[in-house]
Amino acid sequence: MTGAHLQKRSFTLAGHRTSVALEPAFWTALEAMAAAEGLALSALVQRLDAAREDPELPLASALRVAALLGRGAG
Repeated sequence: MTGAHLQKRSFTLAGHRTSVALEPAFWTALEAMAAAEGLALSALVQRLDAAREDPELPLASALRVAALLGRGAG
């Protein structure tokens, strides 16, 4: 499901380009987490991607959970 309420961002993860669509509030929370850790958003997303326990879990879901929990998996 992709709708007008989602913002899409692109990242390079494990050498592959990928796009993630999230609601603006989740991007804001992730940006704040990255800033608090002195990281670029892309570095935080890479770290969260690498830390996924279940690689079948969609990256967008993993990012939403991290934003809700306020944890950068690091």
